[in-house]
Amino acid sequence: MMMVEDIYIYIYISSTIIMTPCLVFHFITILLLGQVTAFVIPPVSNGGRTFSVPVSTNVAGLNPDDNNSRADNNSSPSTAFGSPLSQQVIDFNKSFVGILKTGFFDNVFAGEERDFARFYALETIARVPYFSYLAALHFYETIGRWRKAKYLRLHFAESWNELHHLLIMEELGGADAWFDRFIAQHIAVGYYVFALSLYFVNPVLAYNLNHAIEEHAYSTYDTFLKENEEKLKGMAAPQVAIDYYRDGDLYMFDAFQISNTACLPRRPEINNLYDVFCAVREDELEHVKTMEFLQTDAELISSHDEPCDVPDEIYFS
Repeated sequence: MMMVEDIYIYIYISSTIIMTPCLVFHFITILLLGQVTAFVIPPVSNGGRTFSVPVSTNVAGLNPDDNNSRADNNSSPSTAFGSPLSQQVIDFNKSFVGILKTGFFDNVFAGEERDFARFYALETIARVPYFSYLAALHFYETIGRWRKAKYLRLHFAESWNELHHLLIMEELGGADAWFDRFIAQHIAVGYYVFALSLYFVNPVLAYNLNHAIEEHAYSTYDTFLKENEEKLKGMAAPQVAIDYYRDGDLYMFDAFQISNTACLPRRPEINNLYDVFCAVREDELEHVKTMEFLQTDAELISSHDEPCDVPDEIYFS
C-alpha cells in the first residue's frame, strides 16, 4: 500500500517528467533566438545598456528617464545576472502562454460551474515562480555571490498574495475534485523546476515569462467579472478574503505593491464576492507592473521604505 510520502514523491517525479518537454521546447526556441546567457558567470557590467521592456508608469517613486533612479550594475537580479531580451523573445513568451491557456486550461476546465476550479488551478501554479525566485536568490546569498534582502521580501510578499488567492478559491470549492487537485499539483511541481532553471539562465527571461502569465491572469479575471457581475454581487465574500483585504494585518498586502505609496495605500472595498474578485484582478495587475519593472535596471524601493509627508491641511484638520 502506498503511503502519503510515496504519493508525493510520485507526483514530484511525474510532474518533472511531464514538464520536461515544455522546458526543452522553450529553451531550444530561446537558443535559436540567441537570448540565453552564460550560466554561472554573470556579466560584470551592463555597459550602459537599456532593457527592452519599458516601465510604463512611474513605479515606486522612480522615473525611468531619471539617471538618479538607475541602479548600479549589481543592485538587482536583472543587472547582476541577466541580459536584455529581444522583441522576438518577448513575443514568443506571450504566444507560449497564450497557447497553453487556450489549448489546455480552457479545455480542461471548460463547462458550467468550473470557474472556481479553473481559478484554483491557476492560483496553485501562480505561486510557483515566486518560490523559484526565492530559491535562486537564497542560493546566490548562501554561496556569497549576491545579497539584496528587499527582493526576497518582495517575492515572498507576492507568494503570500497568491497564497490568499488560492485560499479564497479553496473556500469557494475550487479544490473539491481530486482530478483538479491532481492536475494543478502536477503542473505546479514541474513548473517550479522550469521557472528555477529560467531564473538561473537569465532572470529577465524568467520575469518576462511571468509578466505574460500575469497579464493573462488579469484578463481572465476581468472577463469573468464582466460576465458574472450580478451573480457575484449576490454572493457573500469568503472570510479569508475579508481578513486578508480588510480586517487583518495588511503589512504583507502592502509589501508586494511597488506602485503603492506609504501615504495612500490601496484598500479594497470587500462587501461581496464581486468585490473580492475585483481585488484579485487588481492584485494581478500589480504583479504585471512588478514583473515589468523587474526587467529594467531601475532600483527597487518598497512602499514601506518611502517617507510619508502628510499635508498640513490634513494633519491639522
